[in-house]
Amino acid sequence: MQGLFVTGTDTEIGKTCVSAGLVHALQARGWRVAPFKPLAAGQRQDADGRWFNEDVRHLHSAQALGLDEAEVGPFQWREACAPHIAAAREGRPVERVAVLAAARALAARADLLVVEGVGGFRVPLLPDWDTADLAVELDLPVLLVVGLRLGCLNHAALTAEAVRARGLRLVGWVANAVDPDFTHADHNLQTLQQLLRAPCWGRVPHLADPTPRAVAPHLTLDHAPAWPSTRRPSHV
Repeated sequence: MQGLFVTGTDTEIGKTCVSAGLVHALQARGWRVAPFKPLAAGQRQDADGRWFNEDVRHLHSAQALGLDEAEVGPFQWREACAPHIAAAREGRPVERVAVLAAARALAARADLLVVEGVGGFRVPLLPDWDTADLAVELDLPVLLVVGLRLGCLNHAALTAEAVRARGLRLVGWVANAVDPDFTHADHNLQTLQQLLRAPCWGRVPHLADPTPRAVAPHLTLDHAPAWPSTRRPSHV
């Protein structure tokens, strides 16, 4: 399995927009990329009466593999709350084996898997399993999305420390301007570079319509792992 595990300093800091932008940028480089949000809580109905998760739909809009939304986001719950709470309320608990199987199945259809986590890095899923454990089992390098707002320095440093404590490689971070009125952004970026000890993959400005195509130009792949540029044929 090759790709990235995208985590964030908190919830609502732009992980989905950055992940979708990465999918768009990686596809432009010639890779076959599958976006994957294995767990998503919070659905609403569209004009046709179909229930959907906004993050899953946004990620799905970035892909070019002909995947359906159920493949991009296989486990979804209606209520917008922590996944383990939503799962318990609906009587559909998180199933670790099923989540990992869905990841492997999707990875087999692509060169790269871009996995978006849930909320921050350590969100509980089961009594003895959280999103950090999921990242370890997928064994993908981690990209951290830092929401530029008050408190981001502490949240970013703690997250980077937690990622490395799990034996995972923090390959980089992306600064996302979630607060258009955030003061001293440049000074915060300098501090983040010192704290995180990993390359910055881009600074995404506050965008009125953060589509995958709009976000992608603000990202750089210069520090991406040395993945193969084309899918290798299988050998019997």
